Amino acid sequence: MNNARTPLFFHDKPLFGLEIGHGSLKVMQLAEPPKRTPASGYAPRILGYGATIFDKSALHDGAIIKPELVAQAALDMFNHKLVGDITTRRVAIAIPAYRTFTRALHLPKLKQKELDEAVELEAEQYISLPLEDLYHDYEIIKRTDDANELFTVATPKAIVDSYLELAAVLGLQAVLIEPSLASLGRLFSLDDLSDTPAIIINFGSVSSDISIFDKHLLVTGAVQAGGEDFTETIKTKLEIPLAEAAHIKTQYGLSVSKNQTKIREALEPILQEVVREIRRMIRYYEERYGTSRPITQVITLGGGANMPGLDEYLTETLHMPVRPSDPWQYFNYDGLQPPDTADRPMYSTAAGLSLAKPQELFRHD
Repeated sequence: MNNARTPLFFHDKPLFGLEIGHGSLKVMQLAEPPKRTPASGYAPRILGYGATIFDKSALHDGAIIKPELVAQAALDMFNHKLVGDITTRRVAIAIPAYRTFTRALHLPKLKQKELDEAVELEAEQYISLPLEDLYHDYEIIKRTDDANELFTVATPKAIVDSYLELAAVLGLQAVLIEPSLASLGRLFSLDDLSDTPAIIINFGSVSSDISIFDKHLLVTGAVQAGGEDFTETIKTKLEIPLAEAAHIKTQYGLSVSKNQTKIREALEPILQEVVREIRRMIRYYEERYGTSRPITQVITLGGGANMPGLDEYLTETLHMPVRPSDPWQYFNYDGLQPPDTADRPMYSTAAGLSLAKPQELFRHD
């Protein structure tokens, strides 16, 4: 969602990406506009990045209800926890996918006003909330002589407004707010195999957000379970403290260990829910777009994706190759100390946001 009030002379100014997670913040800024393509091998340089945590009570239903808590954590991060530097006040922010309503639409070729009205009419059919309580936007992803293929997104105003309030408190200018899956699609577009349709799974702390990407986002879904649920389930099954469960999850996960059978039994219901959602999305994709471009790969991202054995489990269950994506593989970070290997996936959304090109953030209707 674009902030249309932003002056046009800011088009070429730099921005940084900010992800507001469930009790955490992650930021990243590139030193120059991204130009890398898989063919050229050019990798944009990271100027700065950082992460911190805040009290989870600051959030309710996705909205920031205690901006002072988040702002205090953010200021501490900017002042003391950055690696490198954040040099701009212009920010692109991601909203968790499970807090958004998205859909691909196929509409006849219309004039702009008619197209806006048609999109709004379609939104009324698939969104349960009143449209006056939502911010609604869309992107045309394909045009033909007689039709348009669009990707639409809607988000509760309460969530977006709370993000804008936080930005104002921090003295930042929010120029882009988008679903996290859009950011991840932008990141995956740098992959050498991004020309092949893929399922992208972002294992966050409280949700597993899923999309089908073929040059654009085409289908999205979500399962209300993530890394924190994995930890809590292991804790309950093994009857151990939460900190010990977190250690076992990141150290052993689903891989071979003395508790492998118990852990797999405990996590199976959550993982099967993810698998069912993926299969449902594949069926929808094939019904809508045909089978001429089959999905042949699954990419896992996000902080919860670092659980050992997870990719192997999904490969075995889906009968499709599953591989993790380290966002740092796409960038040049010479001169900066990168995060630990286990922490790198959690920067996926912030990295995707940092790749947004300033000159592409504004409509020219």
